[in-house]
Amino acid sequence: MTVTTADTGRFRLTPMRPRDPDQPARSASTLELFFDLTFVIAVAIAASNLHHAVSEGHIADGLAAYLMVFFAIWWAWMNFTWFATSFDTDDWLYRVMTIIQMGGVLVLAAGIEPAFVEGDFSVAVLGYVLMRVVMIAQWLRASRRAGPARRTTIAYACGIGAVQLLWLAWLAVPETLQPIGFVILALAELSIPIIAETRAATPWHPHHITERYGLFTIILLGESLLASSSAIFEAFADIEDLLPLISLGVLCLIVTASMWWIYFWPPHHRAITALRGSLAYGYGHYFIFAAAGAFSAGVGVEVDSQLGHSSLDPVLASFTVSVPIAIFVLGVWLLAVKDNADRVVNTVVPVCAVLVLLDPVIPIPTFLTTFFMIVIVTTLVLRGPADAEADPRSAETSRD
Repeated sequence: MTVTTADTGRFRLTPMRPRDPDQPARSASTLELFFDLTFVIAVAIAASNLHHAVSEGHIADGLAAYLMVFFAIWWAWMNFTWFATSFDTDDWLYRVMTIIQMGGVLVLAAGIEPAFVEGDFSVAVLGYVLMRVVMIAQWLRASRRAGPARRTTIAYACGIGAVQLLWLAWLAVPETLQPIGFVILALAELSIPIIAETRAATPWHPHHITERYGLFTIILLGESLLASSSAIFEAFADIEDLLPLISLGVLCLIVTASMWWIYFWPPHHRAITALRGSLAYGYGHYFIFAAAGAFSAGVGVEVDSQLGHSSLDPVLASFTVSVPIAIFVLGVWLLAVKDNADRVVNTVVPVCAVLVLLDPVIPIPTFLTTFFMIVIVTTLVLRGPADAEADPRSAETSRD
């Protein structure tokens, strides 16, 4: 957004008015991309700790810690993203407050290992609360010129503030009761947008929002590919039979490329034209993002299994690779592909995802996982990309 001198008021600040949801050529800003990079640091640390916890046989504890930490990462990112699509001014104060949030992400990242190893979430919670307090300030600033959405902005600020006090109180809860308390507080966080937006919806830009989700997905897949490749490369010196590692490396490349292909096949902006669809799209991405982050952890566990460094049964180790892939594919299918595809695509994608999930019980899981992902991509190519303007039902009729 270009800001002229006439647009600025006192202290060279741009009035934080609701953005035009129909603004042409709205795209992600460089600040938003910079913001995303700090979150990928946190995701990488969480995935690394999940890898080590699962390899050591602490599957339940490791998975619980990962899902809890990832909720904080995802929810803070998502709240900033939806706020930015509605009220981003890109003036110096907005930038400074965003950078402070980035500092909160790094504090959260510093607290991830203690959360996994010692069950101590204090540092992670402090980093999370710091990010959310900044969002309170942003919502209050937006409330001054929000117009019909003023009550909504106030509801956001009050709701976020109340829940942050509860998060700090949660740290004093006995460890045995913390999982229950976490679920209650996570549900409280999830309820804030539902309550606030029913008062008066904030204006979101469908193409901008889906571009932001797409860019974050690319970053997550890139981080996962990097972490997976690093684990495989480091194992070359410790194993004589290189064929399984080479096969795993091929799987990593093909599967990651397939996940990218599948994600960007449908027109995502169609999913967020109304509040209900927007909530489903935003909340559903928790599973997509978490799966993308966990994929590298699964590859690391599989490498450890091949080197004999894992306490897991080889079949169980293979599931740590196949489960994230299947969750990612099914999540994208449910949120974006299903309503923009014909019967062939809507049969092949979920069936192949389930077959990927079952691959570890078959003697050649690596090959079959790769094969089924290629089948999905080939089907998408042959059926053609979904037309952003055409009615998918008419497309189904013409194709069948």
